[in-house]
Amino acid sequence: MIGCLCIHGFTGAPYEVDPLADYLKQHTDWKFVVPLLPGHGDTHSLKGSTCTDWINCAELALQKLFEECEEVYVIGFSMGGLIAAYLTARYSISKLVMLSAAAKYVNPAQIKEDVREMVQDLRKKELHENELFLRYREKLIITPPAAARQFQKVVRLARPELKKITVPVFIAQGTKDGIVPITSADYIYKRVSSAERHLYYSPEAKHLICHTGDKKELFEKVFTFLRN
Repeated sequence: MIGCLCIHGFTGAPYEVDPLADYLKQHTDWKFVVPLLPGHGDTHSLKGSTCTDWINCAELALQKLFEECEEVYVIGFSMGGLIAAYLTARYSISKLVMLSAAAKYVNPAQIKEDVREMVQDLRKKELHENELFLRYREKLIITPPAAARQFQKVVRLARPELKKITVPVFIAQGTKDGIVPITSADYIYKRVSSAERHLYYSPEAKHLICHTGDKKELFEKVFTFLRN
C-alpha cells in the first residue's frame, strides 16, 4: 500500500491541503493522513507550542504510515513544506511535494497589491467579504510573537537539510502569493540534490495554492508526478 502524509502550514489547519488530498483520494486507493499540528486549528492555542512539537507531530504520523505502508509520499504546504523536507532528509520517503514552501517568507510586492485591493473593497464597503483581509487580520491578532519565532526556527532547521534530499521532488508556487515570495521555490529547486525535480508556477494562485488559481491543473500535475 502507498501512504501519503499531508502537512498544513503555520497558523493553519488541514483545510489548507484538503482539496488536494480529496482529489488524490478520488483517483487512488492510497492511505492519507493529514494531522493537525499542536496549537493549530480552531483552538488558536499557539502560545507555548514549539517547532519541536510540530515536527514531532508530523514525524509520529509518518512513522505510523511506515508501519502500514510499503511506500510513503509526503506533501507539505508552506511551513508544512519545510517540515516535509526536514523529514525527507531523515526517512526513506519515496517522493516529496512542496507547495508554497516558506524557505523565504513575506512578499512585499504582493502584499502591497493585496492592500490596494482591500482599500478598494473598503471604499465599496465590501471589506468584510475580502477573505485575504480577514485571514491576515485574524493571524495578526491571534499569533503570539513567540510562535512566530518558532516558525522561523523551522525555516532555519529545514534550509540546511535541502541539500540532503535526493528523492524526486515537485515544487509548486503561486505567482500571486502574498506570504511566500516567488523566489522561495527557485531557492528550494536549486538546493535539493534530487536528479528528478520539477518546478511549477501556478498562475494567479495566492498563498493558499490548493484553494486559488488553477487548482485543477495543479492537482493533475501533482497526481501525475506521484503516480509515474
